[in-house]
Amino acid sequence: MKTVNSMTAIARPLVAALALAGLAAFSLSGCGEANSKAEAPPAAAGGPPVSAALVVEKTITETQEFSGRLEAIDQVQIRPRVGGFITAINFKPGSQVKKGEVLFVIDPRPFQAEANRAEAAASSARAKTELAKVELVRAEKLLADKAIAQREYDTSASSFKQLEADARAAQAQYETAKLNLSYTQVTSPINGRVSKAEITLGNLVDPSAVLTSVVSLDQIYASFDGDEDTYLRVGAAAHQGKPASVKIGLANETGFPHEGKLEFVDNQLDPRSGSVRMRAILVNADGLLVPGLFARVQLAGSTGAKSTLLINDRAINTDQNRKFVYVVSKDNKAEYRPVQLGQQVDGLRIVRDGLKAGEKIVVNGLQRVKPGAPVTPTTVAMDADPLAAEMNAKKDQKVAAADGKKTGTSKE
Repeated sequence: MKTVNSMTAIARPLVAALALAGLAAFSLSGCGEANSKAEAPPAAAGGPPVSAALVVEKTITETQEFSGRLEAIDQVQIRPRVGGFITAINFKPGSQVKKGEVLFVIDPRPFQAEANRAEAAASSARAKTELAKVELVRAEKLLADKAIAQREYDTSASSFKQLEADARAAQAQYETAKLNLSYTQVTSPINGRVSKAEITLGNLVDPSAVLTSVVSLDQIYASFDGDEDTYLRVGAAAHQGKPASVKIGLANETGFPHEGKLEFVDNQLDPRSGSVRMRAILVNADGLLVPGLFARVQLAGSTGAKSTLLINDRAINTDQNRKFVYVVSKDNKAEYRPVQLGQQVDGLRIVRDGLKAGEKIVVNGLQRVKPGAPVTPTTVAMDADPLAAEMNAKKDQKVAAADGKKTGTSKE
C-alpha cells in the first residue's frame, strides 16, 4: 500500500507539468495566429484603380481641315489678234495692270493703210448707190408716163440693188480694217497682275503667239478635295445657297487668318478616291494670296455653333472596325459603350453619338478594365494627362524618400 501511494504522489506532479506545457504551447500558437492575421494586408474592397473623367460639353463650330491650292478667278493668256512686228512693250513684268491698258503695240502702218483703202472703197460704193437710187426714181416717173419700157425700169431697179449690196460689202470691209487696226494695240482684258513679256521688241508675231498672261487678284479661289462626310455635312446647304464659312492659312502663317465662303461643291464624288471637288472664294484686297500657293483650308459647318460632346483620345478603344469607351456606372462598374466620333477640337475628340453629357468614362488604366467588372475610379480632368500625373507622383515619392534618408543619416 505504501508503494502504490508513493507512485501516485510521483505521478501527480508530472501530470501537472505536462498540462502546464500544453497550455503554454496553446497560448503561443494563438499569439502566432493573431500576429499573422495582423500582418496580412487587407483585401481590396473594389476593382482595379483607373482614372476617369466627365464627358465635356462645349458650344463649338465644327470644322474640318484640308490641303488645297489657290487659283485665280480670271486667268488670261494675252495673244495678238493680228500679225506684225512688236514696236512697243508698255508694262513692267509682275506689275498690276488695269482693264483696257495697252500692253503691246504691233506696227499699225499696214493696217492703217488698209483701213484708208477700205474707207475709200466704201465711199465710192455709197456714191454709186446714191446715183443708182436717183436714176431709179427718175425711171419710176418715166414708167408712170409710159416714156420708157418696163424692161428699162427693171434694169435700173436691179442695178440699184446690186450697187446697194456692194456698198454694204465695202462698208463691212472698212469696219474689218478698222477692227484690225485697233488690234495692233494689245490690251489687258481684266484687272490683275501681269507676267513677263514672252516676246521682245522687233519680233514678228502671229495670232498663235503667247505674249504674256494676266491673273486677277481682287478675289481668289481656294480649291480642295473634301471627303464624303464633308459633302454630306455641307454639300446640300451649299447647293441651296447657304455656303459654309471657310478660313485659309498659308504655309508661313499660324492659324487661318483669311476668311471666305464655300463657293462651289461638285455634283458628284470620285468613286475611286471617295472625294469631291470643292472651292472657296476669298477677298484678296492686299494681293497677298497668289495663284498656285499651297493653302491650309479650314471648313466650318453650315449649321454654325452647336452644343457638342468631347472626350480624350486616350479613352477610345477599337474593337475591329468599331470604336468604344468604358463608361463608369453609378455602382463603379465598367460599361462597354460603342461611340461615333468626329474630328479633333482643341485637343479633344468630338463624339457624335453614344455618350451623354455628365457621364464618366475611363481615360487611363484601360488594360485593367473588363466589361461589367468593378473598378476603383479616380476623377481627373478630361484634358489632363494621367500618365504624366502618375509619373510626377512617383517622382515626388522618390524625392521624398531621398530626403527622408538624408534626414535619417544626419540624425545618426
